[in-house]
Amino acid sequence: MKAVRFSRFGGPEVLELVELPDPRPGAGEIRIRVRAAGINASDWKKRRGLMDQELPQTLGYEAAGIVDEVGDGVPGVVPGDRVFGFSPYGAAQAELAVLSHWAPVPEALGFAGSAAIPSAAETAARSLDQLGVTAGSTLLVNGASGSVGGAAVQLAAERGARVIGTGSPGTHAALRAIGAEPVAYGDGMAQRVRAIAPTGVDFALDVAGSGVLPELVELAGTPEQVITVADLRGAQQTGVRFSRGDSGRATYVLAQVADMAEAGRFAVRVGRTFPLAEVAGAHRVGEAGTVRGKLVLLVD
Repeated sequence: MKAVRFSRFGGPEVLELVELPDPRPGAGEIRIRVRAAGINASDWKKRRGLMDQELPQTLGYEAAGIVDEVGDGVPGVVPGDRVFGFSPYGAAQAELAVLSHWAPVPEALGFAGSAAIPSAAETAARSLDQLGVTAGSTLLVNGASGSVGGAAVQLAAERGARVIGTGSPGTHAALRAIGAEPVAYGDGMAQRVRAIAPTGVDFALDVAGSGVLPELVELAGTPEQVITVADLRGAQQTGVRFSRGDSGRATYVLAQVADMAEAGRFAVRVGRTFPLAEVAGAHRVGEAGTVRGKLVLLVD
């Protein structure tokens, strides 16, 4: 199969489309013919040598496609099913990928939209679980217009929480559409939040890493009521929790989001798609930050 790989650290030019052995699913796994694979910021961090140091490396933890092989002990799925989910092996940006957790592709989203879901939705659901967001909670999402932030807004609203989301004025209509009360970020953000929530909020989730953790702590009351997925240094300085998947991942959210999408209660924004062979161009666009929405690779 063809797969995205790099054998040295550097810019997008180090990315190659190489031939690798076809993967085989183990017990409890399935293999798909990939039709779309999500791109995340961690991809270019890995490529630049800021994360894993092993070489060579393949890329991609989320994909959507058509089941073509089923491992032992897997009920309820057969070749030909359309699914999306997680590849535990970091090689989903390829023609074939093995998935360990999956759900049916929602017709409303198709392959590209479904491939944009797993990482963002899992991060959001895990953070909401760690915070303890339930019906009646008031949650502030800093960076609500991004992929993780948008998932957090919709999942929190599904739980019955009141959600306040920060974003630029141009995103406010979209934030209202997915269930958030929008507030402009930047100087004075805390005062604007208090204008609509005078007693503050129960919880705050930072997905933007924009240096506002002290303000989020002030609004939520204590560092324990705040989680960040984007500001490790700020978390260390303020006592806020930094959410990782080390203690377990919220993979259950795939089925939940699939059901929500089919019912019209979950939307995802695909900013731009690229053929698999143009992965280097996708990295350039992603690092430049010029496209709003998820970047997705399409596999013919």
